[in-house]
Amino acid sequence: MSATAGARKRGKPASGAGAGAGAGKRRRKVDSAGDRGKSKGGGKMNEEISSDSESESLAPRKPEEEEEELEETAQEKKLRLAKLYLEQLRQQEDEKAEARAFEEDQVAGRLKEDVLEQKGRLQKSVAKEIQAPASADIRVLRGHQLSITCLVITPDDSAIFSAAKDCTIIKWSMESGRKLHVIPRAKKGAEGKPPGHSSHVLCMAISSDGKYLASGDRSKLILIWEAQSCQHLYTFTGHRDAVSGLAFRRGTHQLYSTSHDRSVKVWNVAENSYVETLFGHQDAVAALDALSRECCVTAGGRDGTVRVWKIPEESQLVFYGHQGSIDCIHLINEEHMVSGADDGSVALWGLSKKRPLALQREAHGLRGEPGLEQPFWISSVAALLNTDLVATGSHSSCVRLWQCGEGFRQLDLLCDIPLVGFINSLKFSSSGDFLVAGVGQEHRLGRWWRIKEARNSVCIIPLRRVPVPPAAGS
Repeated sequence: MSATAGARKRGKPASGAGAGAGAGKRRRKVDSAGDRGKSKGGGKMNEEISSDSESESLAPRKPEEEEEELEETAQEKKLRLAKLYLEQLRQQEDEKAEARAFEEDQVAGRLKEDVLEQKGRLQKSVAKEIQAPASADIRVLRGHQLSITCLVITPDDSAIFSAAKDCTIIKWSMESGRKLHVIPRAKKGAEGKPPGHSSHVLCMAISSDGKYLASGDRSKLILIWEAQSCQHLYTFTGHRDAVSGLAFRRGTHQLYSTSHDRSVKVWNVAENSYVETLFGHQDAVAALDALSRECCVTAGGRDGTVRVWKIPEESQLVFYGHQGSIDCIHLINEEHMVSGADDGSVALWGLSKKRPLALQREAHGLRGEPGLEQPFWISSVAALLNTDLVATGSHSSCVRLWQCGEGFRQLDLLCDIPLVGFINSLKFSSSGDFLVAGVGQEHRLGRWWRIKEARNSVCIIPLRRVPVPPAAGS
């Protein structure tokens, strides 16, 4: 056996070119198999890697794609702007809705006040804020020779009209205190001369628009004037005795008048016409007042009644409460009023009750010798419209301010304002910033007493509010 055959038999590789060629063939087969395995495995790897490689290949292109996405089409831009515009509109509508709701709340509050005012239940609390003025702060306007009997303030608080027993009417500037106009006394039987009053002027009224001024005197006449120029317009006749009370219905030119002839008359000033006459009082009527409703209230003097006249129904409500002559009356709101009498009492009334809701006796104290004391007569009353503030006047050397309690069932004294003389007329300004008093040496309806030290004058009393205390830490 040859060496080659032995080597083959033992499985040893033969040396030589043949063996090398065989080995080379086997390596190629293995390599080819390995390559095939690699190619198979590499195929799987390539599939797995291909996604990675794709992501890697896409990664550098991502910003470019984002830029491409940011580059909108014209349609997309329109859609985006439309959405933005709609959002702005929605925000604006929300803001408008909030503002509208706020305004509606304010309007609702005002409407509520208006309804309460119409029903006569509005009662603003201002009395506690009023500070008693010092005597030096009171402005005194002198021009009348005799006692002031009545006065009115223009609706804009710019001027005061005062009248007196000297038969004259003076228009005063509220700001400067100077005379703006004087309507002199008219001589009886003097024709062709400027018109005026020839007897004591007892009452005046001014329309709520400030256009007309009405004045009534002891000669049974009612004179109508243009308030701005003080030019005489008309003269109303018809009363059979002294005209003692005048009042315009608010918001209209309807005029109510009352007289010592016990009647109440209705006039239309704008049309210079008489409307009707109402009867009911049993004695001379002393005073009258009215607000916006088609009705008026009267103080019945010696017949001891307060009456509410319902003009459309031609009916009246009769109230009792004072023991003496009821000489003055004033409406606080549409449902409440205050009156004063010569028995020294001040009464608060509600139209639903025939008796006073509150009665303050001896409101200005007593006068006279011990054992013979008599109460000071109440010669004038006034109320700040729709509030709880009331003022009363007498000849007790002071004007008194009062606070009406809740429901007008109580009257509490706030302060005294020193004024010497008969306080024959009181009026609050529309703003409530001041009170005007007509002062005389005698009572407006007679000469029972005469206070020599008094000055016949118009007194402007400022009503300052108590400053609100500063908050803690401010």
